[in-house]
Amino acid sequence: MTTVADLRREYVRDGLSESSAGSDPIALFRTWFAQALAAELAEPNAMSLATVCADGRPSVRVVLLKQFDDEGFTFFTNYVSRKGRELAVNPFAALAFWWQEFERQVRIEGRVSKVSPAESDEYFASRPLGSRLGAWASGQSEVLPDRATLDRRYAELAARYADGDVPRPPHWGGYRLVPDA
Repeated sequence: MTTVADLRREYVRDGLSESSAGSDPIALFRTWFAQALAAELAEPNAMSLATVCADGRPSVRVVLLKQFDDEGFTFFTNYVSRKGRELAVNPFAALAFWWQEFERQVRIEGRVSKVSPAESDEYFASRPLGSRLGAWASGQSEVLPDRATLDRRYAELAARYADGDVPRPPHWGGYRLVPDA
């Protein structure tokens, strides 16, 4: 019988040297992300986001990268979710991408700040209708009495915004992590 301790794999696909990495980590990420897209990896923009709460306890969850450039790495969420509350207290976070097929992970650390309301509005408007309604219906990190409560909220919002013109909730928007490591 195989035990957890017996699970092991040799990672021999590619190595990484300073000379092949170049001097611009964002450029290297851009190359690797393009490779992940070209290989049609499942959710290549899925990244673990680690934050720290007020008492110093870390927490981590998977979020989706929605933009990256020389300014940093951007994701969108509910500002009053656990991650939003933690970032309000401690604006430093870490990201990790794991692309198993390439035997490659990328770790990024830095300061996080909210993106502009205009940037949040623009991305929100591009989301599918169900996702825009869900941003209003779901009190992310909120305990609900049952699934029916969420379904009822969603149905009420779908009726209110039947024309599809859903405004961005004030408690929802983007964050950008500006890397320092």
